[in-house]
Amino acid sequence: MTTALLQGFPPVVDDTAEVLILGSFPSVLSLASGQYYGNPRNAFWPITGELFGFDPAAPYESRLAALQSARVALWDVLKRCRRTGSADAKIEPNSVEANDFGHLFDDHPSITRVCFNGSAAQKLYARLVDTDASVEYLLLPSSSPARAMPAGRKLDAWRIIASS
Repeated sequence: MTTALLQGFPPVVDDTAEVLILGSFPSVLSLASGQYYGNPRNAFWPITGELFGFDPAAPYESRLAALQSARVALWDVLKRCRRTGSADAKIEPNSVEANDFGHLFDDHPSITRVCFNGSAAQKLYARLVDTDASVEYLLLPSSSPARAMPAGRKLDAWRIIASS
């Protein structure tokens, strides 16, 4: 039996974006809710809420608007893939298709920093996407609950995205 081909989300980006946060691919809970970082145990919203001064429990559209006000865009490396469950390790390597970053960077030249939300996103990007020399790339610890790290240390590591 073949695993279903899963489709990711469009980017959350506007013309003011300077920082792009890239995950690997939405979790099962994110896909079900139609929201980036839809797993309530994921630290993404609490971290970004702390960094940019918004309520991580606010309605989803309000959280997205707060990120955009902070000049932060969201996307994932993968446009589509086959995967069982939510673990990046379960992504079928021959099923992956990357998002069109050339087009994104052409349309949004103000993006000068890409922050990978975990090493899986960084590795997928390195394997599938041509890097852009005009963009700075940073690796952040994954906000996923699967990445064991004290919350305060994750937050401290993520502070770099608010320092530009």
